[in-house]
Amino acid sequence: MGGVKGILLNSSALFASDDDENEDTTLRPGADYLLRKLRYSKVPTGLSYGQCLSAPKANLLQELASIYSYNCFILSSSSEDNVMSEVTQLWGDDEGSFMHVISSCREDLVHNMVISGWLIIMLGYTGQKSTIDAKYVSASGISSIFSINKLEELPIIICNLNKKARGKESMTVGYVMKCSREEDFAKRGAFPLCPTDNGLIFLPLNYELPISSQLQQVNAVLHKATDEIVAVEMGSSAELANKITFTRNMQELQRYIECQSDCCVIDPFSNIYPVLDRLKIQQILLGLETLNIKGRCKIRGAHFLKVDSFNNPNLEQRLVEAKLPLPNIVKPQVACGVADAHSMAIVFKVDNYKDLDVPLPAVVQEYVDHSSLLYKFYALGGKIFYAVKKSTPNADALMKLSQEKGLKPLLFDSLKSLPIAKEHSQTGCQEHLKANDQHIDLGLVTDAADWLRRMLGLTIFGFDVVIQEGTGDHVIVDVNYLPSFKEVPDDIAIPAFWEALKEKIDSEKSKQPAKAS
Repeated sequence: MGGVKGILLNSSALFASDDDENEDTTLRPGADYLLRKLRYSKVPTGLSYGQCLSAPKANLLQELASIYSYNCFILSSSSEDNVMSEVTQLWGDDEGSFMHVISSCREDLVHNMVISGWLIIMLGYTGQKSTIDAKYVSASGISSIFSINKLEELPIIICNLNKKARGKESMTVGYVMKCSREEDFAKRGAFPLCPTDNGLIFLPLNYELPISSQLQQVNAVLHKATDEIVAVEMGSSAELANKITFTRNMQELQRYIECQSDCCVIDPFSNIYPVLDRLKIQQILLGLETLNIKGRCKIRGAHFLKVDSFNNPNLEQRLVEAKLPLPNIVKPQVACGVADAHSMAIVFKVDNYKDLDVPLPAVVQEYVDHSSLLYKFYALGGKIFYAVKKSTPNADALMKLSQEKGLKPLLFDSLKSLPIAKEHSQTGCQEHLKANDQHIDLGLVTDAADWLRRMLGLTIFGFDVVIQEGTGDHVIVDVNYLPSFKEVPDDIAIPAFWEALKEKIDSEKSKQPAKAS
């Protein structure tokens, strides 16, 4: 039996009412979830229904098909042959099997489809499955019928069938992140249910199903745990791991991952903790000094100072000692995961610090004059990509902007509204770093990316670089985990993303025998 080459979702499986003539259009639990997951799965998907389906239900299916870019197929009252023929003509007849998902009340749809090589998924079947299996078994002795209790289980069935068809070289990556981020990745083709060229199959992990059994189906877990942070207590002296409170679901996932010694985690939770703490990252970036060679541009982190109170009488002296001339940029110490992590300010006078509306503890960072250009770098495994973006203007321009408001601090949310310079609009990205940009030493930044990968132990991360006017210093001003790398064209970024994951899984797999011994 081959992999799944197309999926039909029958109306009986989607609507809460099994009666076709019933006009109630309420969907079954999990139907919306399944429709969303299959949309960008790269497996052709359609909706099927009979001629006797009530008009309200038929209209809703047509509407859903339009929303999710699915095909609609109307089953003949006498035979399913017409739909099977339509599907083959529309989706092709490549190797593999088509799948029809039906309610257990539509057992009448089974016979013709199974003998034509289709797979049947029966939802809510309560009888003896062995009696059905005895009727419909493929020539290889494998059943063509599967039963599920919830629609959310279907992606697991599809992944397992595709993995079996691909063979030993295929691997399943379970992934979990907030819906908006997942959709952003999925619509770019990053999470297919069918195997990628390098053998990866992506399974959405679902908290509505037992996590333990799902983890048994996957070779690796890709997560964005920062999407599920409830609170961060940076004011405490505890270890970083103990300062972070995740959602109950994420805590459960962590516990089960710890029990799955052979499951590769991309990336281990302990490796992402430093990225949550701007102070910790600044301290790590001090180690970039080891990369600097006389006669070459310097790469470094920004000068910084941790502040627990803006009313400290010695603050001005501390700023001087930390090499932080005004203006300064002030950021919360917690870098992500909480609502105000991106509430920042640019401060022009020491007096501005009094009652400054930035969450404490905070990190004061030098404001680097950088010609309003920001270089966003993305590390996907061993490959480095970058884009050039508009950024904030130099200090003198900011001063003029702030003078209109009496040199009051410029408050902003870095995710929403930066005081961007208008005179620069250059953007771009490249797959391979070539020394064709005279402003930046790409070799130096590549060395820094390799160094960060080793220091942080991260597979996919991003960092922002600005070049200081006058000195030419390359200053890393931000580091983040599992960025969207949306500035990189999908046809370049997504294969690199898959390759980075595959290399990580293979690397961890090669260590397992050594661990076992």
